[in-house]
Amino acid sequence: MNKFKLSLLTMAMAGMATQAFANDSTTEVQADEVEVIQVTGFRRSLQESQNLKMFSSSIVEAVSAEDIGKLPDVSIAESLARLPGLTAQRLNGRSQVISIRGLSPDFSTSLLNGREQVSSGDNRGVEFDQFPSELLSGVIVYKTPDAALLGQGLAGTVDMRTVSPLAHGETTVAVNARYEWNQIDALNAGAKDNGRRLSLSYIDQFADNTIGIALGFAHMSTPTQVERFEAWGYADTDDGARVIGGGKVFANSNLLERDGFMGVFEYKPNANFSSTIDLYYSKFDETQRISFIELPLYWAEAPLVDPVVTDGLVSSGGYTDVKSIVRNHGYYRDSKMLAAGWKTEFSLADNWFATLDLSHSSIKRTDLILESDAGTGPAGSGALDRLGFTMTKSGPVFTNILDYSDPSLVLLTSPQGWGGDIIPGGQLGYSNSPSIEDELNQLRFSAKTLLEGGVISELEVGVNYSQREKDKKANEFFLALPDGALSAPIPNIAGSTSLAAFGLGSMVSYDPRELLASGALVQLRNPNADVLIKDWNVQEDVFTSYIKLGIDSYIGSIPVSGNVGTQVVHTDQSSYALGASGTGDNVTSLRLEGGKKYWEILPSLNLNFEVDQGQYVRLGIARTMARARMDQMRASQDFSFNPALNNEQATPTQNSPWSAGGGNPELKPWIANSIDVSYERYFDNSLGYFSIAAFYKNLESYIYDQQVIQDFTGFPSGGETPVINEGLATTPQNGDGGRINGFEAAVSLSGGMLHPVLENFGAILNASWTDSSIQSNPDDAATPLPGLSKKVANLTFYYENEGFSARVSSRYRSEFLGEVSGFGSGRELRMIASETVVDAQVSYSFESGSFDGLTVLFQVNNLTDEPFIRTDGGDSRYVLEHQRYGRTFMAGLAYKF
Repeated sequence: MNKFKLSLLTMAMAGMATQAFANDSTTEVQADEVEVIQVTGFRRSLQESQNLKMFSSSIVEAVSAEDIGKLPDVSIAESLARLPGLTAQRLNGRSQVISIRGLSPDFSTSLLNGREQVSSGDNRGVEFDQFPSELLSGVIVYKTPDAALLGQGLAGTVDMRTVSPLAHGETTVAVNARYEWNQIDALNAGAKDNGRRLSLSYIDQFADNTIGIALGFAHMSTPTQVERFEAWGYADTDDGARVIGGGKVFANSNLLERDGFMGVFEYKPNANFSSTIDLYYSKFDETQRISFIELPLYWAEAPLVDPVVTDGLVSSGGYTDVKSIVRNHGYYRDSKMLAAGWKTEFSLADNWFATLDLSHSSIKRTDLILESDAGTGPAGSGALDRLGFTMTKSGPVFTNILDYSDPSLVLLTSPQGWGGDIIPGGQLGYSNSPSIEDELNQLRFSAKTLLEGGVISELEVGVNYSQREKDKKANEFFLALPDGALSAPIPNIAGSTSLAAFGLGSMVSYDPRELLASGALVQLRNPNADVLIKDWNVQEDVFTSYIKLGIDSYIGSIPVSGNVGTQVVHTDQSSYALGASGTGDNVTSLRLEGGKKYWEILPSLNLNFEVDQGQYVRLGIARTMARARMDQMRASQDFSFNPALNNEQATPTQNSPWSAGGGNPELKPWIANSIDVSYERYFDNSLGYFSIAAFYKNLESYIYDQQVIQDFTGFPSGGETPVINEGLATTPQNGDGGRINGFEAAVSLSGGMLHPVLENFGAILNASWTDSSIQSNPDDAATPLPGLSKKVANLTFYYENEGFSARVSSRYRSEFLGEVSGFGSGRELRMIASETVVDAQVSYSFESGSFDGLTVLFQVNNLTDEPFIRTDGGDSRYVLEHQRYGRTFMAGLAYKF
């Protein structure tokens, strides 16, 4: 076998990440054979990641900490997005959700220390900014599973790892402090434009290294500013040109505050027994102040004047008689997450070793989404504006006449009278306060033994039982003035918000929460059916048994290692919710419930051929699954009964008085049969590696919204006797699947391979290409698969020498269909333009003297101020959304002793 040089942290990671490679008997290295070399900083992170990848029995990617409390990037998602085949989607300027190999977060799962985690959203995709990167020692991404990997995803599995204090092997205290600010000053009155990050880690061992403890705390206060334009769309004029039909000009000020705590307690009195308890708690608060002016233009029948048409687009012109809506919105999120686990490993008789693992993961999230409207007067009265506009690459730039920062001009009112069927004169806003509770409990038992004298080197068997329950509640209100008033002065103006980025000057700014607290606005509950059906509960009981055989043999003179095995999974899923119909006093409802039980068999095979020293060919074949989104599995339905169709001509598929739309608690999971092949070449002395991989996944089914015949027996019909009890319901259904395939290539090089004078330089480059035949929307073949960017590339250049470190990183992804927050904070899919995000960092670590252990750091994120863009039909002239985040700067100190 090759003899590899491992640093101390690599060996600590090896003891911690047992599922990654500890089961591979072919990679065991005797302690007296290891040459420990001291490599620091980013170069050490690369070597740790390379060793994890090399020693794994599966095809994996890895991110390792540069030091205690310091992953290579400021967030987990940004570090993961630099790995081959992985991409991140930016939300409010932050990389937050991850797609693996062209599949959206719905198709992957996230683990913490090998245990599945709950999510704060409606689906299963974990939002990674819930986990402080300062409290993690590394992340492993499994692209091919093995039978012992529980909670595995169809696209991949992300396993976040905390440190093992006993494997770390020394007393360490690490303190980090950073100050951060944004290129864009605070846009909203009272908003913050600077923040901070603080973290403290302590690792120690006691009682002759039989007891280990690791404690960590991380605090983050991160502000972001967003200059944003969003179009209603582009209207067709009578002359055949297209013109902006309406739009919104935003100024967003966001503040994310998070406190995270981590504790790991290990007890290992001898080689035959160990017990570890790990705890992870995170409190996450987000505040968004959103001030904007909505401009009803062509589609609101505002007259278009002086149009100038360029290649079919009205590139400049004006509108008269514009009745603008001045809006101050607030989005407030409170989220608390707890993850706990207790793992005990002990020896049994006859060379058997057992593991008992109990774990808990839960999250509670409450949102408050407040919308407050103002303007020059109620619908039909008040001053009108005259706008000029010129189209640019970031959307229109406007000129106007009215001063929207004048509190004597702008009043609390409903300028367009929208919602007049609910509140006379129109609603003055909306209050939406959804809450989610998600809880997952797991119990796992496994046993393994080493075998000698044959192809099979190890046998492992195990069982796992998990219970998960996700509950969502809706709480929604219309906002109005007291006593039926149509307008009133704004009582709590905090100042003004600049919209100068789009030419509109300033607007009045206030906190909408204060309007409710003071009684300036009152709440009227929304009783409508579309709100009632937003309450739902989904439960899953999953029992998994597995067997895994380790392989250690030869084909001729070529060493072959790996594993083969299978999981047998039984799922019992259920949901209860309301079915509802109607509005106002005419709402009727009934309790609905349903579910399904099913078995799945998931075999897997991983083979690694060491074709030459440091050269591996890997083969992975597996059947994988991903359970449906939990909001798709809800039992709730919005149904209707039309008395006009209640006659003898009605059939289930034609003219039925019954119809419905909603979820489907009988959904079965996505299933894929996959094959992966890779070639990896590791260079001597850990100077880097080269890899190329190909994958092919055949999805047996995909989940689409489809019309199916449903039995409505027992549903309210308004007192009429139905002539038929069947009709069409639009619900998620398991439909035809398709293929997804691609290629990945990566190279990590030290400059010393080219010339000794370049030994302190290095570069990392990876790229991937992904394609799919799946039609995510059967009614539109052109709709791509959500999350799929056909082309993804990452490039990093770095320099390290005697404590000085500098690097520049760039990540590119081509256009993709992304998930964004839509009306009422609902899920919407929108095409997002390609983007290239560049980050840079410099630091200096004192390696001797009175400042030994101190590191000084400066970092810039989004160095090129890359915007977030959506366009209509891929034509860059028709901007549907443009968000500018600005550059974010960080300066800080780190001290370790």
